[in-house]
Amino acid sequence: MNKDLTRGPVMRSMLWFALPMILGNLLQQCYNIADTLIVGRFLGKTALAAVGSSFSLMTFLTSILLGLCMGSGALFSIRFGQRDETALKESARASFVLILGVTLLLNGLAFACLDLIKSFLQVPDDVWGDMRAYIAIVFAGIFATFLYNYFASYLRAVGNSVVPLVFLAVSAVLNIALDLWFVIGLNFGVAGAAGATVIAQYVSGIGIMICALIKCPQLRALCSRSPIHASRIREIAGYSILTCVQQSVMNLGILMVQGLVNSFGAAVMAAFAAAVKIDAFAYMPVQDFGNAFSTFIAQNYGAGKQERIRKGLKGAVLVSVVFCVIVSALVFVFAKPLVLLFVEAGETEIIAEGVRYLHIEGTFYCGIGCLFLLYGLYRAVAKPGMSVVLTVISLGTRVVLAYLLSAVIGVTGIWWSVPIGWFLADVTGVVYYFIHKEKLLHFGESNLKRTES
Repeated sequence: MNKDLTRGPVMRSMLWFALPMILGNLLQQCYNIADTLIVGRFLGKTALAAVGSSFSLMTFLTSILLGLCMGSGALFSIRFGQRDETALKESARASFVLILGVTLLLNGLAFACLDLIKSFLQVPDDVWGDMRAYIAIVFAGIFATFLYNYFASYLRAVGNSVVPLVFLAVSAVLNIALDLWFVIGLNFGVAGAAGATVIAQYVSGIGIMICALIKCPQLRALCSRSPIHASRIREIAGYSILTCVQQSVMNLGILMVQGLVNSFGAAVMAAFAAAVKIDAFAYMPVQDFGNAFSTFIAQNYGAGKQERIRKGLKGAVLVSVVFCVIVSALVFVFAKPLVLLFVEAGETEIIAEGVRYLHIEGTFYCGIGCLFLLYGLYRAVAKPGMSVVLTVISLGTRVVLAYLLSAVIGVTGIWWSVPIGWFLADVTGVVYYFIHKEKLLHFGESNLKRTES
């Protein structure tokens, strides 16, 4: 059922809309953790390092598609808030064609550059064999990632966050079941873990596509043979490409840091692989809340409800800060038991490094929580370029400091670079908001003409 977020109690509407998104990605993170746990426990340290490095690479590649879909979703939400069904249909078609083309190009490049990855990420020889076997299979799931994220973004944009949850849940459960069967039962190794991922991705991608076409008559326009107006392509590109750049820059920075981490050897790689999964699980709810907040802002921005936007912004900041403080305390206290989920108790070097990472990152989750809200806000009010600026500040600082500090204090310098980057980006985003607040929140006919020109 589609939900109109321009009506009803502000925080209740936002939280109920966010809840399925949070549950869905928690399930996804449960799968990612289960995948890492199964590989780490049953295939060993080298396989864990291989899958961990592959995860960073795949996150970067899929972030390109995710950024395009998120940017398109912001425009879909604005059109939904305006009640402009014709423009919504045309935007959906233009977006589908644009992102499909990028997907096919990205998939081809991924396979073509397969053997260049080893040197780019500084993968040790003893890890590369498993990593190559893993990514050679996982790359086949890029098209499925497009299907799921495109249709999920559309459904969320029009207020339906339940259907994407259902298919994400199916994918996560199927992933875990196939992982256990392929890796433990059939002894397929890392290739089995990769195969399980791809199969589950296609089940969820094709399933949500069929469901969305049935539930949303507007999407049937995707099958139309009528020409797509160039103005719609430009409009979609204006919203989605900058969001894509933001997501890609963010994950490219993470990928560059992964290459630096790899230079410290398999033990640090394994610690990073385990700790990053815990890290992502811990702050994933506030990331999804930021995405739900963005849809709420976009619908109300399109409807011209400035006071409702202000109320939503104040409430969202309070919810995000309270959540992050609680999670930070839990991760800090239980860092060692969490790392021990992934590695044997005898792997003292891996455990110590993983705990050190979590003690540093986990203390500053409020920084990333505020940053997710700022990303969502600027995407929703047609300022995706500002999200790019904040990402460049956050990740640029992280990459530069990671290389500088690691040369002085070792791998711990990489861990400290992250919260420093969050803090600088937060300060920039908040200052920009207060300087331009009135102009940012106003959406009228002049804004509409500007975005369509």
